[in-house]
Amino acid sequence: MWPQTVTSGVMAIKRPKQGIGVQNLLEKAAERLKSVTPVKFNISSRTDTGVHALGNSAHLDIQRLTGRPPFSPDILTLALNRHLEHPDIRVIRAFRAPDDFHARFEATSRTYLYRVATGCSLDTFSVFERNLCWALGTDHLDVAAMQEAAQHLQGTHNFQAFRSASEDNWQNPVKTLLRASVVPAPASPFTHPQEKRKVQFWDIEFESKSFLYKQVRRMTACLVAVGLGTLTPSQVKEKLESQDPRSGPGLLVAPAQGLFLKSVHYEGLDWGPGKDWYNRPSVSRGCSPGDVPEGPVL
Repeated sequence: MWPQTVTSGVMAIKRPKQGIGVQNLLEKAAERLKSVTPVKFNISSRTDTGVHALGNSAHLDIQRLTGRPPFSPDILTLALNRHLEHPDIRVIRAFRAPDDFHARFEATSRTYLYRVATGCSLDTFSVFERNLCWALGTDHLDVAAMQEAAQHLQGTHNFQAFRSASEDNWQNPVKTLLRASVVPAPASPFTHPQEKRKVQFWDIEFESKSFLYKQVRRMTACLVAVGLGTLTPSQVKEKLESQDPRSGPGLLVAPAQGLFLKSVHYEGLDWGPGKDWYNRPSVSRGCSPGDVPEGPVL
């Protein structure tokens, strides 16, 4: 038999009908590959209902019958996409990887993107963007104040204040936020020409090795509150330092539909043309509990 470990980029625009997850659909498609042993997808990052993924990743092991060579990455990508039963899921790229590669544990960071829009209300917003963005119903955001507040979140902190208040406390709340940014985004091609001069899109991005449950949506909600003038940057800092998820004016959580898992990063992985093998750098194989990505991110 030929063992084959593959890491693949997976795009999920939206979660399929309730009760059927992306992993289930991928594994059902993989059944058509006729592996000697059942194929299991080990996905690097889980997303919950309403959250999208532009560039998730996973690894799978395929054992072909004796005498049959491994699938090439291109053939594997085509075969999985052909057998996927949901149009909103696509395998973008596949790589061969070492047999002990793990898509979840070896990720060095994950980047989440949250899209917001000003200059429109939900009633006038494009029907094509409605489930892909948060329409704030205001014409102005104090972006400079949002960027100041984002700087307070960067670095290594106890993010207990940004976890779900009802969440079990077994997860390590100490995280290192490598980047938090608020930048203008290009105009959407789905915006009506009469609205283009009024509507402005903004990208809020966070990068870290792992996040707490709902941490990204709670940080986003606080930054938006700063932009709207209902919170100040110093109050965001005070909330962070309080380590109390119930602190601040209400339990702020941004809606799920504006959040995207943008990318998962691996040291030494080259996504360039003609690359079909992941050459892992020399790193320790161990991982501590604090290094393991914990739970779905919303």
